[in-house]
Amino acid sequence: MNGLAYVGAALAVGLAALGSGIGQGFATRGAMEGIARQPEASGDIRTTLILALAFMEALTLFSFVISILLWTKI
Repeated sequence: MNGLAYVGAALAVGLAALGSGIGQGFATRGAMEGIARQPEASGDIRTTLILALAFMEALTLFSFVISILLWTKI
């Protein structure tokens, strides 16, 4: 059972980082396209983008904490 905890921790971090990276890329692409179409709305789009990126990164950090808990088996 010891090895499965390490595999679970690795999958938790790896899949969360992969999903977060892909999601952040899509969000940034959409924001850049929106700014290119409406430059006057760039401030609102940028603010919303930064907030969304922070939420995505927070989910990645939560999965990191879960993987640490799995690693130490608490």
